[in-house]
This record gives sequence, structure tokens and C-alpha cells, in this order.
Amino acid sequence: MKQLIDDGRPIFIQIAERIEDDIIDGVLLEEDQVPSTNQFAAFYKINPATAAKGVNLLVDEGILYKKRGIGMFVANGARAKVMEKRKELFFEQYVVTMIQEADKLGISTEQLTEMIRRGEKK
Repeated sequence: MKQLIDDGRPIFIQIAERIEDDIIDGVLLEEDQVPSTNQFAAFYKINPATAAKGVNLLVDEGILYKKRGIGMFVANGARAKVMEKRKELFFEQYVVTMIQEADKLGISTEQLTEMIRRGEKK
């Protein structure tokens, strides 16, 4: 498990994102069991209820599912769901903001496209 980043965001959100990262990176595959909330709590030195909140967030999104008495598992199609969710967040957080700033600065679509191409070369 990777350490959490204390960046002011709620810990349960960071736990959910760490699990998503592991799904995207292929560390956790479909039908793999994820660490228990007690394991997360012990590793990160947090309250088990906080860890459970992060895990349950992913259950609510259909990324994880519970096998009663056994634990939490990665759902079929979870990687595709996480990728789609992250792409939409990327669009909202970066692309829309970039376009708005470009508009303020009078940067045309063509100029912006060229800037992106220039950035790819670095």
C-alpha cells in the first residue's frame, strides 16, 4: 500500500483514490480481494470507520462489491468505470479550465492545439 498524501482532502477520499489507482495500474484486477477496512486502518493509522467510508464509496459506485463474511472485491468492469470517471474529472478539472484561461488570454483553438503539441515534445 502507498502512503496517503495529506493535501487537505478527506482521508476517505484519498483511500478510495488509492484503490482506484491500484485498479488502473493493474495491481488490483477484477475479482481480486481488496484489503479489509481494518488493514487500511492499521496501515494508515486511522479510524476503521474512515477506511470503511472510502471503501463504501467505491461500493456505491459499483467499483467494489462485498462478499458477505469474506470481504470486498473488485467488480467486473471496474477498471473501465474508474477510467471513465477519471477521464471526466480530467476534462472538468483541466481541459475546461485550460480552455477558459486560453479564452481570457485571447489564445485561439489553433494556438492552443499548437501549445499542446509543443508540450508533448518535452
